[in-house]
Amino acid sequence: MNVDHQEIEKFTAIASRWWDLDGEFKPLHQINPLRVDYIIGKITGKSRPNNGYPNNILNGLKIVDIGCGGGILAEALASHGAHVVGIDLAEESLTVARLHALETGLKNVTYELICAEEFASQNMEQFDVVTCLEMLEHVPDPGSIIEAAAFLAKPNAPVFFSTLNRNPKSYLMAIVGAEYVMNLVPKGTHDFSKFIKPSELMRMIDNTPLTIKATTGLHFNPITQGYYLSNANIDVNYIVHCQK
Repeated sequence: MNVDHQEIEKFTAIASRWWDLDGEFKPLHQINPLRVDYIIGKITGKSRPNNGYPNNILNGLKIVDIGCGGGILAEALASHGAHVVGIDLAEESLTVARLHALETGLKNVTYELICAEEFASQNMEQFDVVTCLEMLEHVPDPGSIIEAAAFLAKPNAPVFFSTLNRNPKSYLMAIVGAEYVMNLVPKGTHDFSKFIKPSELMRMIDNTPLTIKATTGLHFNPITQGYYLSNANIDVNYIVHCQK
C-alpha cells in the first residue's frame, strides 16, 4: 500500500489528543475554519456572509475526506449538512474520530480504515466533493493519492488539496519555526524532503482528469498568532482547488 508506516506510528502515538484544542493538533483546529470557509466558498460560489454560512448549506452533498485523521475537517463539513466519509490508515485516529462524532451527535459522518487507492476502486465517481488536506506530504507516492481523488470525484466535482511547499522559507517556517522555536507542532512532524513544490503538484494533477481552478496560500502571523488566507504567495502552506 501507499503508506509510510513511520508516519502512521507517529500519528498513532498522539491519536488520543486529536481533539485537545491546546495539544499537538492545535494549529489544525486554528486553520480549520479558514479551510472550511474556502471549500464552501468554492463549492457554492458564494462569499462568506458576516454571520457565517448556514448549517445546511452543504445539504445533500457526498464528500470524501482522504487522510481524515481524527475528523477535524470531516466533522466541520458534516456540521454544514454534507454526508461525509473520512478515510485513513491510522486506526487509532479513526477510533477517536468515531467517538467524537458520537459525542457531538453527528450522524452524517462515517469513517473507514482503507487506503485511498482501494477506496477509489470501490467508489469510482461517487462523490460530489473530494478533500485531501495536509496529507500528501506524509505518503511515499502523492501522485497516486491525487489519481485516487480524481477517480472518486463525479464529473465537474471540485477537489481540494493542501500541502507544504519545498524551499528555504518553508523549511525555516514549517520546521525550524513551527517545530523548534514556537513549538506549534511536535518535533519531527514534518519531513522536509517530502514537501511538494507547486510545480510538482501541478504536474501530478495534469496526469489526471482534474483541472486546476485556483490556488491560495495559508499564512501565519507570529505577532497575532493567527492564520489567514492570501493569494500574495504560496511559499509555505498552500491550497489547490481543482475540478474534474
